[in-house]
Parts: sequence; structure tokens; C-alpha cells
Amino acid sequence: MNLKIDHLKKKFGKNLIINENLSKYSWFNLGGPAEIFFRPENKDQLVNFLNEINENNYKIHVLGAGSNTLIRDSGVRGVVIKLGSKFSDIKLLTKDTIEVGAAILDRKVSDFAKNNNIGSMEFLSCIPGSIGGAVIMNSGCYGADISEILLSIKVIDDKGKEKEIKNDEIEFTYRGTDLPRNYIILSAILKGSISKTQLIAKKQEELIQKKKDSQPSQIKTGGSTFKNINEKKAWVLIKEAGCDKFFVGDAKISEKHCNFFINNGTAKASDIEKLINKVKKEVQHKTGINLELEIKIIGDEI
Repeated sequence: MNLKIDHLKKKFGKNLIINENLSKYSWFNLGGPAEIFFRPENKDQLVNFLNEINENNYKIHVLGAGSNTLIRDSGVRGVVIKLGSKFSDIKLLTKDTIEVGAAILDRKVSDFAKNNNIGSMEFLSCIPGSIGGAVIMNSGCYGADISEILLSIKVIDDKGKEKEIKNDEIEFTYRGTDLPRNYIILSAILKGSISKTQLIAKKQEELIQKKKDSQPSQIKTGGSTFKNINEKKAWVLIKEAGCDKFFVGDAKISEKHCNFFINNGTAKASDIEKLINKVKKEVQHKTGINLELEIKIIGDEI
């Protein structure tokens, strides 16, 4: 490594780990080590770290809750940054507006909103992951997505410069945005609608129940594997192409929802990726539709 690792370790102490095993940060429980793993204590330390590594041209990956990420077996070269609990603040700005840290879990935002009589955020209770990831992916479900409630975000670029970006400066697409890859989201301001706690709780419970009825839980998965295409549900395309019983080693497809791919116990990340490619190829062959990934795959191919 051309980086002064000893210097970095002295400077950032327990917040910096060399060759950290990433499988513990992934819902698949898969993945190799991160060359450099950094968990900043606060924004100032993050800026400091970015300034230190900037001249070495290390590729930076930001890892959120790990709910929609497949990390390859070879691990990740460069730097993996995971924002910790100090980036999980949440506060009420006005009656219907809240500011949240990028690392806070979506469901906690939904609960906070409910407890403060703010509606329109119930859908967040069904999205596994953190707000930072939800913004980047324009996460949503059951007819709602984050672009509808987002006012602005604060980001920091790979040079350590902070800026605020308003909603209308972001191009939102289905499960995506045009936010540059070198931006790390620090926080977001969300605006809902005033409602009553009982009504919000009822809607939230209905959505959670709907999710429980249709999607697998308590399993090692990355959530929805493929995006829906032009109103065509990915799971329908997979089923119609006869792929729902496909498997590679211990990488399998959920019987409850065939757009959920599972590490059934001893799968490798490469097994999940092979299964993804196998299904993608078969769906393309049978339907002519090219499925696009909703999950992110990071790391170098072996």
C-alpha cells in the first residue's frame, strides 16, 4: 500500500480498521475484507480523513445498512466508509418537517414521524436500510418514494467540501438519482403532512402487514434483486420465464417472493451473482426484457 497506514492508524485509532471483514455488515452475510474500513466519529473527523487519503487516489465506497448490497468474496479495494451512530440524529424542525442523519434507519424515521403526528412517511417503515441509501436509490414502496418527501440533503464530496442540495436540483428516477458517486450524504430534511397518530399508526401497520404477507423475512437476503420494468413486476417476469426454482450452490430464490435471492446458509457471494446472471439471461431469452439490478454489487471480480 502506498498509504502511510501506521500514520492513519495512529491518527484515527479504533475508527480505522485494515482488512475488516465486510460480511458482518451485509444482510447477505457475505463478502470479503475492506482494504481500509473507516467509521468516522463525527463530520470533522470524516473531513480530516478525506483530506488525508485524497492525494492517494483511493476509490471510496460508502456502506449504508448493507440491506441492498452484495459484497464480492474478494472484498473491496480502497476505502469503505460506514457512517456510525453519530450520524443518526433526528430532530423536529417544524410541525411537519424533520432533519435526519444519513445513517438513521428508515423505520426509525417513520416511527418518529408517527409519534410527532407527521404522515406521508409511513412507507419508510417497510424499507430496510438507512436514509442516506434511500435518497441515493430513491427508495420507495406501495406507491410512494423518498423524492416526494425530500426537501434537501447535506453532502460532503471526496475533497471534504460540504454543500446543500435541494430536491429540484436532483434528478430522481425509478430506484435511482443522478447524484455524483463522490458525494457522501450527511443528512436530509424531510417534509410530511400533519395527521393524527392513530391514523398514521393504522396506515403503517397495514403496510407492514402487507409486506409480511408478500415478502420473506428473517433470512439472509438483499431485498428486491431486480427493478420492476415499465409496470412489469420483476417477480412476474422471473416466474413466467420459469426461473423461480433456479439455484446455484446454496444461493436460492425465495419461495415466497421470487425477486428475493437468498444465502441459504453456505452460499458465497459468487453463487448469488451467478444466480443473478443466470436468471437475467433466461428472462432476456424468454421475454426479451433486460432486467436491471436494484441491489448494488461492490468489490472486484476474482
